[in-house]
Amino acid sequence: MLDLKAHIRTIPDYPKPGILFYDIGTLLAHGGAWRETVTRMADLIRPLNPDMLVGIESRGFLVGAAVAAHLGIGFAMVRKKGKLPGKTLARSYALEYGEDTIEMQEGVLKQGHRAVLCDDLLATGGTASAAVGLARQAGAEIIHATFVIELDFLGGRKKLDVPVTSLLHYDS
Repeated sequence: MLDLKAHIRTIPDYPKPGILFYDIGTLLAHGGAWRETVTRMADLIRPLNPDMLVGIESRGFLVGAAVAAHLGIGFAMVRKKGKLPGKTLARSYALEYGEDTIEMQEGVLKQGHRAVLCDDLLATGGTASAAVGLARQAGAEIIHATFVIELDFLGGRKKLDVPVTSLLHYDS
C-alpha cells in the first residue's frame, strides 16, 4: 500500500510563525499518490451511499470534486462570502480573532439530500462545523465528514456532531 504521508510536504512557519503547514501540493503533483488518495476517500464514502459531496474552498474542491466524480455523484461548493454567483445561503462563524462567512448556492443541495463533507484537512473544526450547518440550512442531512489529513492535536472533530473519518493523522 502506498504511503501517502510520504507525499505530504511540511512547511514550518507558514502562513505565520509557529504554524507547521501540511501541504497537499506535493500529493497532487504525484499522479499515483493522488489517484490512491481519491480511491481511498471514495472507498470510505461509497458505503454511506450519499447523494452529494460538500467541499470547502479551496483545496476541498480538489478533493471533493475528484471523489464525487469517482463516485458518480454531485458536488456542492462552499466558498467565502461574495465568491458565488446567483442566490446564496450564508453562515457566519467565529474565528480566533473575529468572524467569517461562508456561502453555498441556493438549490444545489436539496431538502432530504444525504451529503458527506469532504475536505483536505481538519484542524480546529470551525470552518467544517460551519459548512455542516450551512448544508443543513439548505435542507440536507450531513451523514459524515471525511478528510485527507486530520491534525489530531487541535481537536477539530470535537466541533463536529457527525461521524468523522480521516486518511492521515498527525499528532503535532
